[in-house]
Amino acid sequence: MKFHFATVIMSLGLLPLSVLAESSPETPKYTKEQLAKIKSGGNTTTPKTGANAFSLPASNLPMSKRLDFSVGNSFFRNPWVQAPATTDARDGLGPIFNTNGCQNCHIKDGRGHPPEKDDMNSVSMLVRMSIPALTDEQKQQLIKSGVIPEPTYGDQLQDFALPDAKPEGKIALTYTDVPVTFADGEVITLRKPNLSITDLNYGPIADDVMLSARIAPPMIGLGLLEHIPEQTLKNFVAEQAAENKGVSGKLNQVWDVRANKTVTGRFGWKAGQPNLMQQNAAAFNGDIGLTSALFEQENCTDKQTICAELPNGGKHEASEKVLTFVEFYSQHLAVPARRNINDPQVMKGEKLFANIGCQSCHRTQIKTAKVPERPALSEQMINPYTDLLLHDMGEGLADNRPEFLANGQEWRTPPLWGLGYTEEVNGHTNFLHDGRARSVMEAVLWHGGEAQTSRDKVLQLSKSDRQALVAFLDSL
Repeated sequence: MKFHFATVIMSLGLLPLSVLAESSPETPKYTKEQLAKIKSGGNTTTPKTGANAFSLPASNLPMSKRLDFSVGNSFFRNPWVQAPATTDARDGLGPIFNTNGCQNCHIKDGRGHPPEKDDMNSVSMLVRMSIPALTDEQKQQLIKSGVIPEPTYGDQLQDFALPDAKPEGKIALTYTDVPVTFADGEVITLRKPNLSITDLNYGPIADDVMLSARIAPPMIGLGLLEHIPEQTLKNFVAEQAAENKGVSGKLNQVWDVRANKTVTGRFGWKAGQPNLMQQNAAAFNGDIGLTSALFEQENCTDKQTICAELPNGGKHEASEKVLTFVEFYSQHLAVPARRNINDPQVMKGEKLFANIGCQSCHRTQIKTAKVPERPALSEQMINPYTDLLLHDMGEGLADNRPEFLANGQEWRTPPLWGLGYTEEVNGHTNFLHDGRARSVMEAVLWHGGEAQTSRDKVLQLSKSDRQALVAFLDSL
């Protein structure tokens, strides 16, 4: 077998995709337009496929910066432990938490899933909790918190605990079948989740509690999304309003802890976090039970004295250094390349995707801002298939739980890049915010509200057209 040094280097994801496409004798040359489609993440795109396709550094990240990426990866991947411990850089876990490491939820930097029938814990799915804001004081509190936490259990259920503590409760999830019929008579059965909390260990839960199940989203391309200019997002809002086709996205407005002001939200299923630094710090606090400079309080409520009773890992259990490395890591995870772009079925599906109206929200050809301090992410032309805006998705997908400006039926458009890699990376095809959809087509058919017209057009497609649409989505 003949080995080419360039091929070996490229297999490790160390060269930009453009070099791969133009230099490898085994790879056909592409036109400039085709390369732009393949390189979903611009020059950050990696040609790597397989189970680790979501875990590679941006292909244009210089070797001098890959050590920072690796250090961030170690804090993202390795488990945190109970304090006090000899490994004091990683102690402070809990006492109540959802997981002891980021990678447990974002499996292989990919997508989480709802618990299976016999699972004892949800692990890569969590439940947000809050109550309605009724008083003037509570309504004022929404400016900074976005929600009013449930008085006993806070804004997130923790279903794990240290040996000397008790978990808050267990997630109970069942499903109701929802059959949907295509115009040609074929029936597809969707599943509607029924969510409740059992085995509560710290007292009763509020009668008016609002629950929202959330699976962990993929980590790829987040730094690119972070650096899309705010004006670009505002332009999307204006364009959709001008088109007057029933699609009317809006930007969430959320509290930036460090800036101490309200800013545009980008991250989370309802765009409830403004940037990756705060998103990560919030996950350290809510998911793992770690304090930091951004979130200095333990994730216990006043009614849960266990936080004060058990040892902790010091003032800031997730140090500024840890947050900085994890931020760098989460900013520079590469987007894998699109595949099969010249396949006739994929090309047909791409046209259908546009004709049906899906691109109104799932946007392509977006340029990131000039970012001198993050050159690998700077001025990249990307195809994330999102507008990062909130859209009303109808009653079918509603969690009826507001978050900042997002109401109970609104969700941020999720990026579609890397969609076709889900099964090989994560071993499943669970989609949407709570993983209810078991296939791409199920996810499409849950669309309502502003996407109802597009969804109804899908129901009218022939079987061959439906297969082409799925082939295109699987190529992303």
